[in-house]
Amino acid sequence: MKKISLLLFIGISFFSFSQENIGYQEPPKEILNLADAPSTPRIRMSENAENIVFLYSNNYKSIETLSETEMRLGGLRINPKTNINSRQSYYNDIKVRIGKKGTESAVTGLPAKGRYANFSWSPDQQKMAFTNTTSTGVELWILDINAKKAKKLTSATLNANMGRPFSWFKDSNSLLVKFISKERKELIDTKTSIPSGPTVSVNQKGKKAQNRTYQDLLKNKTDEHNFEQLALSELQKVDLNGNKSTWMEDNMYRSVSFSPDGNYVMITIIQKPFSYLVPYFRFPAKTNIYDTNANLITTVLEVPLIEDLPKGFMAVRKGKRNLSWRRDKPSTIFWAEALDEGDPENEVPYRDEVFELEAPFNGKAKSLIKTVGRFSNINWGNNNTAIAEDYWWNTRNTKSYFFNPSKNSIKPVTIYDRNYQDRYSDPGSFVTKRNEYGQYTLDIIDNNVFLIGDGYSKKGKFPFVDKLNLKTLKTSRLYQSKLTDKVESIVTSLDMKKGEIIVGIESKSEFPNYFVRNIKKKSTPITPLTTFENPFKSLQNIYKKVIKYKREDGLELSGTLYLPSNYEKGKKYPMIMWAYPREFKDKSSAGQSTSSSNEFTYPWYGSPIYWVTRGYVVLDDASFPIVGEGKEEPNDTFIKQLVGNAKAAIDAVDELGYIDRNKVAVGGHSYGAFMTANLLSHSNLFAAGIARSGAYNRTLTPFGFQSEERNYWEAPEVYYNMSPFMHADKMKTPLLLIHGEADNNSGTYPLQSERYFNALKGLGAPVRLVMLPKESHGYRAKESIMHMLWEQDQWLEKHVKNRKIN
Repeated sequence: MKKISLLLFIGISFFSFSQENIGYQEPPKEILNLADAPSTPRIRMSENAENIVFLYSNNYKSIETLSETEMRLGGLRINPKTNINSRQSYYNDIKVRIGKKGTESAVTGLPAKGRYANFSWSPDQQKMAFTNTTSTGVELWILDINAKKAKKLTSATLNANMGRPFSWFKDSNSLLVKFISKERKELIDTKTSIPSGPTVSVNQKGKKAQNRTYQDLLKNKTDEHNFEQLALSELQKVDLNGNKSTWMEDNMYRSVSFSPDGNYVMITIIQKPFSYLVPYFRFPAKTNIYDTNANLITTVLEVPLIEDLPKGFMAVRKGKRNLSWRRDKPSTIFWAEALDEGDPENEVPYRDEVFELEAPFNGKAKSLIKTVGRFSNINWGNNNTAIAEDYWWNTRNTKSYFFNPSKNSIKPVTIYDRNYQDRYSDPGSFVTKRNEYGQYTLDIIDNNVFLIGDGYSKKGKFPFVDKLNLKTLKTSRLYQSKLTDKVESIVTSLDMKKGEIIVGIESKSEFPNYFVRNIKKKSTPITPLTTFENPFKSLQNIYKKVIKYKREDGLELSGTLYLPSNYEKGKKYPMIMWAYPREFKDKSSAGQSTSSSNEFTYPWYGSPIYWVTRGYVVLDDASFPIVGEGKEEPNDTFIKQLVGNAKAAIDAVDELGYIDRNKVAVGGHSYGAFMTANLLSHSNLFAAGIARSGAYNRTLTPFGFQSEERNYWEAPEVYYNMSPFMHADKMKTPLLLIHGEADNNSGTYPLQSERYFNALKGLGAPVRLVMLPKESHGYRAKESIMHMLWEQDQWLEKHVKNRKIN
């Protein structure tokens, strides 16, 4: 009897020791001061940059906010009390500046302790609509830009459960708004309701439905009821005085879109039956077009439940898809249809065909263009000019076609045919400007179009503006940045005739700010649009450099190296390396670098930069390419390449004389966490690891993960070899696992970390598991983030900096 009691006591004692209750901790002051620095506002510019709206926010939410009621239904996360995304990000203050040389001014009329979101310019760009979330719901507000005054238009009865709940009418004097249905039935409390029976799922026809491991799906009839009630909305027309009139009765409105001329409204409505396998955007849906008086013109699309797409990333459903308005026409819709039955394994000369149909939408659809790859986008210009784009994942190929949308008898001309992972040869994005309908279309001047590119090269980042002549298809360079001590980014064009563009300029110590640059009058000084201060001055003098080095097979790699803020020449320091693996189909693209030593050093919660203040060398964004050329898939040699990348990085920094290579940690988030666990399992390169929100058992994601298209049964050895869980017996290196309890990312269920921890613990590995309450795949609450930083700091101090080497 005494023996049994002793065993029970030992078991209880061990459990108590394993499950620590330490509350939320804060990191050391060096890290805390950086992590708690004030945020810089986001900006929304008018088309000509004359007026700017500054949006201020807190850096973090609170754990109290994350603890508000949340329902997870059909891939959505909803606060049923306020009727908005329960993870919505908010701004808490708004300021306005009139004129490029004006001063930033407060907006009057704002509510106390506001939570603002869903900002949208009016068509005339004189006003901005936004929502304010109160304790009981969502209100609609209007900001008069010139008056710098805000006013409330409605009570807190908007339905924002599926995104922005309003759209502007063309006259800028009224909005079409989704309100909570007056017929909404009471929601069922799943915690207290009594089930009426089991949930049964059947595949009666034996169809294949190889879907990714989506989260937050409907699970039973109760979920179906609650989803329907939360999705139901009534559409009302609201003028700028707050007067409302019913525009359309209750329905599950998924999206609302006005035609460019404002005379028609395209509305997609969710239908039944619902699904327990896929999110709401793959539920059955009907798309109708109405006039502005809510009279039905026609039904343009009916989509059935989509649970059984063909296998592969490039698989699409049959029939119309990508339905949208043609931006250069008053009221013309266009869409794509698969010519390969939606199955990427079918060999066909063209994958997709694009059609259009003009108002009143009762004629015959006109074919515009066929694409070799999967259709992705059209840059509309005018009756005779448009540029279509396609892509194909398996070859990483993308093509751009110049075509005449009025004459499909004229063969399209391929102007770009390239590997989209090849950043050095990227021609850039086409410049657009607002047309008579307020839509952004190609900026065409004297039969020329323009492109803005990032300008990445072996020597660094030098963004450019090019001119492409549509007759000769020859390109000439109008401007290229020559800054070598700073980094320039071209944000957009203001007026290509005048040569005015908006650029962002930053340096290691200078926070990014916006300027107007004239590329025709190169001697004209740039005009500042913003003057943001550096909120992280304790980092402005740290050593930072992008280093380049080679893997054993000759592949060129890179990483951004930081030295400790108290660096002493000749001293050997511990190092933390942070990375994220990326897949490539060719070594040339894999070896390219898009980092710059002159980029602003911006710490954020997921960054390892904080540890330069704690005496560590940091190698951030270290290259971890996984290459599979030809018929070989990248994951066929995942482990070998992973270890090769890590060894090359450590060797490179060690050769510079900065580190004690016996005191190196590795860390990553999501797929970076998966990388970390594999490195600790298959190498002896590291003293410790930090893995946040990862997946460790690939058999729990059997129908693909990341860029792996083969399912488990087609490549079981790949799934097995890549799963750290399967090699838990090899793990001897201290590993810190951190995971959000409410992770909603496909494939990274919290169960992944819990089961991996149990395996490592059972096999005697040094491991610590931290589950952050209420947190999703990305962390939001200040308490969680500060505690996470504390956990990482404690782990690094114990297992890296103060590691005892036998």
